Amino acid sequence: MTYWLVSNPNAGDHGCGREFWLSHLAEAGIREPRCCRFGDPDWQEELGAGDVLMVAGGDGSVNHGAHLCLQTGATLAILPSGTANDFARNLDLPESPASLCQLIAEGTAQRVDVADFGQGIYLNVAHVGVGTLPALEAGKAEKRLLGRFSYGMNLLRRVNARRGFRARIRCDQGVVSGRWLSVAVANGAFFGGGSEIPESSADDGCLSVVAVKPRPLIELLVTFVLVQLGRQSPRRASTLVHLKGRHCVIETGKPKTVTADGEIIGKTPLAVTSRPASLVVIGRGIIAAGAEAQLSGRRQ
Repeated sequence: MTYWLVSNPNAGDHGCGREFWLSHLAEAGIREPRCCRFGDPDWQEELGAGDVLMVAGGDGSVNHGAHLCLQTGATLAILPSGTANDFARNLDLPESPASLCQLIAEGTAQRVDVADFGQGIYLNVAHVGVGTLPALEAGKAEKRLLGRFSYGMNLLRRVNARRGFRARIRCDQGVVSGRWLSVAVANGAFFGGGSEIPESSADDGCLSVVAVKPRPLIELLVTFVLVQLGRQSPRRASTLVHLKGRHCVIETGKPKTVTADGEIIGKTPLAVTSRPASLVVIGRGIIAAGAEAQLSGRRQ
């Protein structure tokens, strides 16, 4: 078994770079892992089943690591160093870097779902509409200054300027059509720097579709607060629709930009399918968001 370490020097938390993690990994007994970069294809041919790929970065870097692990059968270990780190929140990872590295050394692993959109996969969430703005507009300087709050700042700046877009959303629970401010198709239980998606987890075999209608800013904020405080989806809401299913298709009147895990992945129409329990990741368990959040992890 070989330990590999990939560090993104442009990730949000520059205090958690390669040397930072090498020090903690050595204390946990993982000494001299093979250090590499995603831009270098040579080492990727050597990555194999039974290896552990440790990724120090945000959701975008973790996405690249997951793609390689799916191809090779390697285990993914996340060293959160980005702005949002939303997918890492699903795994009940220790906050202490030393404890996290010890967990990796022990090899405690879970199986999680991935979302397949045909041309690739994502781990966290795909956005159409206002939800794409953080990836399109949040500059590096602003992200360093405001951290995960840069995502919310961009939405608040632009939300009143958006009249929404027309779209048809199809999933296992049915079909809804209308004008939407944002549509999110999530694989896990968190997005936007820690906001919960109620009644969801990264190992439930389902996608969560959260569609928000154009409404005055104050109404949007009230709905958001109520959902986060109640930790469950509203059964009746004039602002938000929450659907679940293994398959989801979003069709828009005009092509709209789609982002996933903080990167642009194309235009609508978007078709996504959940691939249950297909990725092995280091983690103590899987966080299930809901009225009573719990661990629902499946051990490897």
